[in-house]
Amino acid sequence: MMSAAAMGATAFQKGRGPALSHPIGAVYGTQHGMTNAIALPAVVKFNRPAIEARVELLAAYLGIEGGFDGFYAWLIDFSRALGVPEKMSTLGVDRDQIDLLAKMAVEDPSAGGNPIPLNTEITKKLYEEIL
Repeated sequence: MMSAAAMGATAFQKGRGPALSHPIGAVYGTQHGMTNAIALPAVVKFNRPAIEARVELLAAYLGIEGGFDGFYAWLIDFSRALGVPEKMSTLGVDRDQIDLLAKMAVEDPSAGGNPIPLNTEITKKLYEEIL
């Protein structure tokens, strides 16, 4: 458990993506893992220019054909197989707080780890896609 906890702490600072789930959990009381699962496809697609080469290596390692696009399709299929909703609205999240959520996400200490720099406008667009 100690090793897993250390690995998790390291992941917070290693290009893990925007902190979209933290504000949603704080404002709406949603389960963090589920909000991450819903946001993951949009975040992967957004970060494609910065992560494509690594995702292609990952896909090859996992035996997924089609490079980035093949991995993305697999991710969508896997999420559906697990019953992950496609939108946060399923969890009761609505657009009423999008400005607040975007501001909170950009200010989150983990936001700096995203491979593409974020600002409030970009983060709002990400929220609009997942809400």
